[in-house]
Amino acid sequence: MPTYTYKARNASGQLVEGVLEGAGQGAVADLLRVQGLTPVDIRETKGKAAKTSGAGFSLFRQHVSHIDLLLFSRQMHTLLKSGVPIMRALNGLQEAAINPEMKRVIGEVRESLEAGRELSQALARHPRVFSPFYLSMIRVGESTGLLEEVFYRLFEHMEFERFMREQVKSALRYPMFVVIAMVVAIVVVNLFVIPAFAKVFAGFGAQLPLMTRLLLGFSEFMINWWPALLVGTVSLVVGFRAWRGTAAGGYLWDRFSLKIPIAGKILHKAALSRFARAFALGTRSGVPVMQALSNSAQTVDNVYVARCVEGMRENVERGESLLRATITSGIFTPIVMQMVAVGEESGAVDDMMEEVGDMYRQEVEYELKTLSQQIEPILIVMLGILVLILALGIFLPMWDLGKVALKR
Repeated sequence: MPTYTYKARNASGQLVEGVLEGAGQGAVADLLRVQGLTPVDIRETKGKAAKTSGAGFSLFRQHVSHIDLLLFSRQMHTLLKSGVPIMRALNGLQEAAINPEMKRVIGEVRESLEAGRELSQALARHPRVFSPFYLSMIRVGESTGLLEEVFYRLFEHMEFERFMREQVKSALRYPMFVVIAMVVAIVVVNLFVIPAFAKVFAGFGAQLPLMTRLLLGFSEFMINWWPALLVGTVSLVVGFRAWRGTAAGGYLWDRFSLKIPIAGKILHKAALSRFARAFALGTRSGVPVMQALSNSAQTVDNVYVARCVEGMRENVERGESLLRATITSGIFTPIVMQMVAVGEESGAVDDMMEEVGDMYRQEVEYELKTLSQQIEPILIVMLGILVLILALGIFLPMWDLGKVALKR
């Protein structure tokens, strides 16, 4: 995610500088407002992100996972609903936390509350743990006095996000396993099987078929150059991960991933489902539309879709309707646009967006159930081609030798 340097002024007018991560300048501005700061200047950093305090030790720290934050939200809801004071609740959660990093974060939140800060401001001091969406929801809970209900809504939303991520991972696990197995099989055949046949073919003393010569040549190339191939493959993987970690690389890859046959439409629908549910939750809880759009962009787990949502926010900020901004984004289907239009006319945009989220979730579940049926024919064809090439390359010389022997 892109990193931005900012200058802002606090309530007393003092200038504050720092670094934050966000999907865009609008998202960073919303995060600063949640912290009680007025943005003055926000600029995207070039190259590697600047390090925040304590970031130098991030490699040696156990990071706060999605499950840790999910359990924190659920437990806060239960304790606050039971009438436990927030300081006592945080103290209990700090003692019960298993993750040392989560224990440290809760402790620092308690110290901030003891210093007189609001809960949203205390949580905002940990942007790597609590997203702008999470912080804006807490801010709404503080202003409405419904903090325990907001924690429960956050728990439901994060549980939904976890479900969608697990579904997408399970969708990609089977084809990835088959592709890796095929690559391993090709390497083993070329390094061990074909060289054994090469010794047999060398004794024929005859012209080998073209397919056999190609197999022997490729096998010899892998045997002689396998160190270079290994180094090149590792370098390619490391370089790809580094490129994907940049702002431009992440945007281009996420945009390309949505166009991958079969898997792309699943990733697209999963991202839109997370956006719709997050937007519905924000607007239903009283978050302004523009801020809800910025916060929802943080939840889609796709840089390209997040940029499109940020574009929707900018269009709404210029005075366009939500429907017009949805059409301009180009990422929604006509049926979704019709539902948004009905929601705007009836004043129930949150209900309609929740329906959109549920619709996309059901479509993702259906796509996942039929994924194996869609992929298996492709994999069978690929395996058939591989077996055919090996069979022709290995058995054609033997067939020719048999015909020669029969003629004699």
